[in-house]
Amino acid sequence: MDGVHDMGGRPEHFGPLKPLDPAEKPFGEPWEGRAFAVTLLANRAATASNLHAFRHALERVPEKEYLADYYGRWLGSAEILLVESGLLAPGAVEARARKLRGEAVEDPADPEPNKPTMESGGGGNLRSVEAAPAFAVGDRVTTSSDAASGHTRLPGYVRAKVGTVTALRPAQVLPDTAAHFIGENPQHVYSVTYDAHDLWRADSEPFSLTIDLYENYLERAQ
Repeated sequence: MDGVHDMGGRPEHFGPLKPLDPAEKPFGEPWEGRAFAVTLLANRAATASNLHAFRHALERVPEKEYLADYYGRWLGSAEILLVESGLLAPGAVEARARKLRGEAVEDPADPEPNKPTMESGGGGNLRSVEAAPAFAVGDRVTTSSDAASGHTRLPGYVRAKVGTVTALRPAQVLPDTAAHFIGENPQHVYSVTYDAHDLWRADSEPFSLTIDLYENYLERAQ
């Protein structure tokens, strides 16, 4: 889906990225480490550790909360997953917070558990695909122009753009379907290289960008 998480190539909104600091601690505050652990446990309990469902939940954290801090959005995604699976009642987190502030509030009614399930072809995301790859190294391909209504790993800045296949990667579960528990739909994956000037403005910094894309996203360039 299109949302605040799809930040690639949008300097007018977010500015340049800061260089990584190798001395930076993984967690700036103790609560961030707890948020990290809570979210991993929530994803395991709610989705059997479906990475794609977790990412889709992150994308649906309200923009203000998403941009406030990194691990705050993780907690937001944990709440979304737990509520949707029926393990947490809607409004339960807010009610608990109000109680901790000394307010007299009633707990919401217990929800009906409805943890989603999906038949799996094995652990992780790598899969075997019997059909031969549709593209080869050197092929010119065009990405889909469709804006996904659900989860996708096709960034907005490469849609309807022409690039060149530079490598074939192992086949993987398709995130677009797995995130919604409607099937793994494994796909061939390709590294596709683009010229920055073709993706953005003519005065962009000159460089090549390579991104791994699922076969479902691509068609042969005309």
